[in-house]
Amino acid sequence: MISGKATIAATKSYAQLHQTECPQKHFREINSLIMSSIGIGTYLGTSDATTDNLVTEAIIKSVESGINLIDTAINYRSQHGEMSVKAALVHLIESQTVSRAELIICSKGGFIPNREREKWFKQEYVDNSKFNVQMTDMVAGIHCMHPEYIQDQLERSLINLGVETIDIYYLHNPETQLGIIPPDEFYRRLKAVFAVLEKAADAGKITAYGIATWQGFRVPPTDAKHIDLAKAKSIAQEVAGGKSDRFQFIQLPVNLTMPEAFITPTQPVDGKILPAITAANQLGINAIASASIAQAKNLMQLPQNIIHYLGENLKTDAVRALQFTRSVPGLSSALVGMKSPNHVAENLALTSIPPLDAEDFAQLGVRE
Repeated sequence: MISGKATIAATKSYAQLHQTECPQKHFREINSLIMSSIGIGTYLGTSDATTDNLVTEAIIKSVESGINLIDTAINYRSQHGEMSVKAALVHLIESQTVSRAELIICSKGGFIPNREREKWFKQEYVDNSKFNVQMTDMVAGIHCMHPEYIQDQLERSLINLGVETIDIYYLHNPETQLGIIPPDEFYRRLKAVFAVLEKAADAGKITAYGIATWQGFRVPPTDAKHIDLAKAKSIAQEVAGGKSDRFQFIQLPVNLTMPEAFITPTQPVDGKILPAITAANQLGINAIASASIAQAKNLMQLPQNIIHYLGENLKTDAVRALQFTRSVPGLSSALVGMKSPNHVAENLALTSIPPLDAEDFAQLGVRE
């Protein structure tokens, strides 16, 4: 078990260590931590030893090159994602490349992490007298928000990762349940999950928590999959009971082909409808981008004006797409999944280039 958690002093030291090759703007102060503007994701790939090794090596190389945000989930590659992170952490710490306190480790729970979902869920939770979980708590055959399930999934993630504390723990795509269960029941379940996560934070098992979504924050309030961020924040405040709540992060897709998070008003806050990232910032919540290069899909030849303002020195559309996303105003960091050595080298070249400032980003002219 690797003890400790990310700290302001250690993450600041990490940024200072990389100040020669990484410009100052590559790092940002988020929640009293210094976070790299690019994070490594661990989503794609098959559940085999070859992929495990590629992911582990990609994490090691990323941390050596100025990336200290590592994102995974218990269901990524049927728990192999978290195990690959553990292997990387063990190498990095034992080799004294970094300390645990320099790294911001994130994971997620909610999806069923086994290929034989129904059989596994029934065996592990429904038929186990330790839990008061029913088959009806599994929604759409893939997702569960029962508080005992989330608690157990968190404990499994801590073991898979080999860490004492996960810095950011997300409820994973809870909108999977919307449209199947009524909104009132959804927010009741969300409150029960937040209660579990507040207790986990009190116990030092996590530092902060959030909601990772695909549709939930980007679609309009009229959409069945819409999650009201302000309402979720008020639920967290209620659960915290007068203390500062630890609901401090959201994760959502942001890329050149999916700009809704920063241009489309979807979130009601104080009588206004705001884009999700703007709403999050107003509510004191940090936004992390997933699918920053659209998982390498839909990356067609970019218009010349986009290439010009992103920087003529960027050599590929994938790197331009990542530069675009990490430069979105109000965004804390942009996650990019990578495992092939060529892609790792290509993406890591961006750590030596500063993100665009808000004025230059506005020149890109991205509209609905």
